[in-house]
Amino acid sequence: MDQFITFGIVGLSTAAIYAIIGSGLVLTYTTTGVFNFAHGAAGMLAAFAYWQLTVGWGMPVWIALIVCLLILAPLFGLIVEIIVRPVARLGEAERLVVTVALLSGLIALARWIWDPNLPRPLQPFLNNEEPFHIGSATITWHQAITMAVAVAVAIGLRILLFGTRTGAEMRATVDDRALAGMNGADPVRANRVAWILGTQLAALGGILIAPTVTLDAQQLALLIVSAYTAAVFGRMKSLPLTFFGAVVVGCMESYLAGYLPQNEYLPGLRLAAPAILLLLALLVFPHGRLHGKGERLGKVPMPTMVGTMYFALGTVIFGLILATVLNEASLITYGPIFSLGVVALSYVPLAGFAGQISLCQLSIAGIGAVVWAHVGDSGQLWALVVAMLVSAVVGALVALPALRLSGVYLALGTVAFAVILDRWIFTLPNFELFGLNIAFFEQGSVEVVGPDLFGYQLDDSKEMMIFAAVCLALATIGIAAVRRSRFGRRLIASRDSEAAYATLGGNLLISRVLVFAFSAGIAGLGGALYGMQQRSVTPEQFNLIAGLPIFLIAVVAGLGAVGTGFASGLMFVGPMNAMVALAHWTHNLAALLPGLAGVGMGSNPDGVNAHFRHDWTPLLRSPIALPAALATIALGWLLKLQDVISGWTFLFGALFICMILQRWALNRANAAAAAPKTADELVPVEWWGLKRPFREEDKEVLARGIAGS
Repeated sequence: MDQFITFGIVGLSTAAIYAIIGSGLVLTYTTTGVFNFAHGAAGMLAAFAYWQLTVGWGMPVWIALIVCLLILAPLFGLIVEIIVRPVARLGEAERLVVTVALLSGLIALARWIWDPNLPRPLQPFLNNEEPFHIGSATITWHQAITMAVAVAVAIGLRILLFGTRTGAEMRATVDDRALAGMNGADPVRANRVAWILGTQLAALGGILIAPTVTLDAQQLALLIVSAYTAAVFGRMKSLPLTFFGAVVVGCMESYLAGYLPQNEYLPGLRLAAPAILLLLALLVFPHGRLHGKGERLGKVPMPTMVGTMYFALGTVIFGLILATVLNEASLITYGPIFSLGVVALSYVPLAGFAGQISLCQLSIAGIGAVVWAHVGDSGQLWALVVAMLVSAVVGALVALPALRLSGVYLALGTVAFAVILDRWIFTLPNFELFGLNIAFFEQGSVEVVGPDLFGYQLDDSKEMMIFAAVCLALATIGIAAVRRSRFGRRLIASRDSEAAYATLGGNLLISRVLVFAFSAGIAGLGGALYGMQQRSVTPEQFNLIAGLPIFLIAVVAGLGAVGTGFASGLMFVGPMNAMVALAHWTHNLAALLPGLAGVGMGSNPDGVNAHFRHDWTPLLRSPIALPAALATIALGWLLKLQDVISGWTFLFGALFICMILQRWALNRANAAAAAPKTADELVPVEWWGLKRPFREEDKEVLARGIAGS
């Protein structure tokens, strides 16, 4: 009994921290309509800042608390409010990506400032004082302070929300922002107060939990999963239920640590328990309407099959050029351009066409890598199809519970699934299920071989890069075919309005399961290709944090464009590794780039693909500039093959000349557009075929106009 009470006290103290953090999350979401995935990262930064002030610089504890909670946290909250304001009216994916970018960027920033290889212990509050006893239970002063602070936070929030004008403004903003503004409330001020208070609560929770865990940026940032669970218990709007959910989570963690049987299968279950509870809570509890529904959905341009074929051919040629100009070390470094590009491409049908947000695509890619490693251990090509099919089945299983989830709830569900894979499933030893041997990452890693193409084993880095480029090209063609098909139009219709889609006879169950399975199959292909290129893979390469930058880059590239796979792989792998190669000291800055790109989402919601297509199309259509660019590339490639110039000289030289030709072609196109128009060009589109002959190229113009490109 004494042990039970002891674990209960530990669970309640942990629950108090989750309640503090979760209440800040609920307060921010209900007031602003933006779910802050970086909420835990704010607490993480506060914990590091508190350590720096107290241990690093010797500042008294009370002064450090004032600086962290009353100066740094409010300032950070105001900065976040300024960052998220431009995306408040965009779609759910675009709004989420900004806070996901903050999460990824803040983890990278913390690792840059504080070396992750150095231990940073923190002493609990009043550590030198003797603990006191309540019956047979021993309670430390830190635990008592933590629980007292949680009670004070609950009372303070109650007084603020129901006893002050600011609280009334915040509650009115939740109900109807426009109506609140018409009646004298200031929604902008309410938002700022919510962000400041939410960040202060996250900082307070981070400081309280830091002495009990390792001061690690990723671990502290992911403690938010437990706070997510508490917030879902409160249905993202009830603070009392959020506190109750925190008690459930905290006590569950404590009692599992004390009473869970010790064997090789269950240690990961304890670590994944908050994520499992989060997933169950999402499925069991009813969810109200989402706050802040986006008023502007991203564009989904209609690709032409001819253009897609040329793009796919260009992808293969680019892979062939890289394979022949890079040395072995560079091939290993830049090879994932194409394999991770396939993973990024899996977001296009799921998030771009269907509007379903998934943050577990890289985890599903890990399943593809594992299946290929074990089933295709001799390189048999049919095993690649098996890897895609198994990944597709997993995607379909994810889709089934996702049928009653949407928006931020769906994103949380996929986060929970990714964490369950990371912390438990991928750590399991081999076991048998219905007579079938199931294996994941044996001894922490698994060896992966290249495919066998009709008796020829691909095991060279050059061959693997070309093979991955071909697979990316074929996947791109497949995505374009889906976009042009009836199924693609149905996905876009369901994204625009699920209710209208169902009213007109659409089956949401079938369409959602199919798109989840299809995108998961593509992700599984990317994971298998990535494993082939790396030769050996570990679970850490496919965890939630590793997948966030790929999601960010895919959104920044443009979720609706079929070229997103190649663009994402190029942007994710190319600049960061090139920076580190040119100057090793920039590796921390390179890790920040995906986060910075995602934070800038508000200024370019349609993605860079749209701007790239607009700026480079004149070169592709120019009878002068295009042949000149192709001739430059061919000549430079020939000189490199003859070892007259280096590979980097060829790549940067060809890029420089192509950029000059692109600028020349764009200027000519702009000048032609500014020239006086002919009588036929002045005819409005609704009179085509009447006041002037209907032309063949008019079909493409109309198709692109209807698609909103």
